[in-house]
Amino acid sequence: MHSRRSLALGVAAPIDLDALAAVLDPAGSGAMLPAGAYLDDAVLAWERTHLFDGGWVCAGRTTDLANPGARRAVAVGGDRVLLVRGEDGELRGFFNVCQHRAHELAPCDVMTEHRSIHCPYHGWRYGLDGALLSTPRFEAPGQFDRAEHGLRPVAVADWHGWAMVNLSGTAAPIDEHFAGFEDKVAPYEPERLVVGDAHAYEIAANWKLVAENYHECFHCPNIHPELCRVSPPASGINHEGHDGLWVGGWQELMPHATTMSLDGSTKAVPLRGLDELALRRIDYIGLLPNVLVSMHPDYVMTHRLEPLAPDRTFIECQWLFAPESLERPNFDPSFAVDFWDITNRQDWAACEGVQRGLSSRGYGQGPFGEDEDAVAQFSRMIARAYLSDGAVLTLPPF
Repeated sequence: MHSRRSLALGVAAPIDLDALAAVLDPAGSGAMLPAGAYLDDAVLAWERTHLFDGGWVCAGRTTDLANPGARRAVAVGGDRVLLVRGEDGELRGFFNVCQHRAHELAPCDVMTEHRSIHCPYHGWRYGLDGALLSTPRFEAPGQFDRAEHGLRPVAVADWHGWAMVNLSGTAAPIDEHFAGFEDKVAPYEPERLVVGDAHAYEIAANWKLVAENYHECFHCPNIHPELCRVSPPASGINHEGHDGLWVGGWQELMPHATTMSLDGSTKAVPLRGLDELALRRIDYIGLLPNVLVSMHPDYVMTHRLEPLAPDRTFIECQWLFAPESLERPNFDPSFAVDFWDITNRQDWAACEGVQRGLSSRGYGQGPFGEDEDAVAQFSRMIARAYLSDGAVLTLPPF
């Protein structure tokens, strides 16, 4: 029986669909997507419309949107969304455009707070619920009705402290969209965690290569000596038996290590909701399309992906700690940040090397090995999306 977890889709992707046979062959181990999936502007445009606009996209944390009137504009897919905390405490989203002369309401990634929303061009003013309140100096034409000129809403959810946005408004409810993830993430209580540090990267590689690299540690002995000292690269298994739009698994810690850091030690307190099993491993889960969630015994790390071009990706990495950790005198998150900054840069170099290889006439869709089964799952998910020519994409369970 097929899953009801869905993305609103239109037509098949502008790609060599025959080349997807190797990716989806049930008798094979799977393969990378055809080169056009990583190189073509038309494919990225399709992905923005069908995967980013049609799904639930992470637009960052909601920590800075706690107070009524707090707002921040963010780029989502091919559009801009204004996130606003209402007087009633609800997080709302609106397309970041005034309904008068189309001026943007706020610049992206600038946090402000006000009891109403003002257009900086001609001064039209909106309530925190998007209703048009006033139109200074505007000589309204006959039969002008303010109620018909409010801001256009966007589906948003304050989900475990992440601002999740669905531009199309057609995605399944978020807990259904990511079915099976709730049980994994709930013990870590990310909604109560606080950002201890954040790094931004821009790399010369396709966004899918970042996700593919994330979903296997087959490469770890070759490029991650620091990681291999604190976690056996062949440990753990993948999470299966779910039908949500995510892929993931877990790795163990070495006996001497209590977390992922250069020496395996921690400066933070363990997260309070974890059992003994969770205190000895790290869960790695990628939520389609744009957020990777790494859950450690003492912190949660996320990578938020924003495709800039077929061969360029912006990545925001955040480290979330329990508030008790940040309240410790002289708490320093660098034990985790430094470890992952080294690891990230090793990964980015690998992804950029793959991107360069994809443009070669010698590229072929090589088979995946057993240690790359999560990458195969991710690739199949994307391939099924590319093939869909109906109104809705449904994915069978893995």
